[in-house]
Amino acid sequence: MGSSIKCCCSGGLRLCICVTSILFILLLVVFIILFLTLLKPKEPKIVTQSVTLENFNLVLLWPAMKIQLNVTLGMVLTINNRNYGGFKYQDGVTYVNYHGVLVAEAPIENGSIPARGRHNVSLSMTIFADKVIGNSNFKGDNRSGVLNFSSSTTLHGKVSMLKYFKMKATSHTSCDISIFVQNQTIDSDCKSKVRL
Repeated sequence: MGSSIKCCCSGGLRLCICVTSILFILLLVVFIILFLTLLKPKEPKIVTQSVTLENFNLVLLWPAMKIQLNVTLGMVLTINNRNYGGFKYQDGVTYVNYHGVLVAEAPIENGSIPARGRHNVSLSMTIFADKVIGNSNFKGDNRSGVLNFSSSTTLHGKVSMLKYFKMKATSHTSCDISIFVQNQTIDSDCKSKVRL
């Protein structure tokens, strides 16, 4: 009688361990599937929404034959956090180049974006006129009626998932910017890159 009770207890314990193990494995599989699909870290994106010409003034001063140039660009960037966790990014800078020479820059202050959130950053950049006019390409571009610039912005940060998992993320956007001298208009072509 005593041996049969002992046998029953031992069988119940085995059954309990088996059921617990199966439940644990099922929960683990569900968590892994959720993490690889719904919760998988995605790269935050920087998208250049618009590039505008806030100010443009090109004057030839007589009789000194001196060129005076004033250019201010406006830019709106959208930082899009596509994750189910927050994205915290460090200070960044937007650079504007004219034929490979840095002619303007604007700082971007660090910040954080909640899960599935977006944040707009507005920038205003005054071009260093002397660096444009002193460039060997300026006379030819001015004659053709188009001044070609390029801009680039890179943000480094971390994506936090479930407060425990943190992953480094880098987001980059670049634009080719054309200013048409005659009618004082602007055209831009922008691309975004992301890297985890």
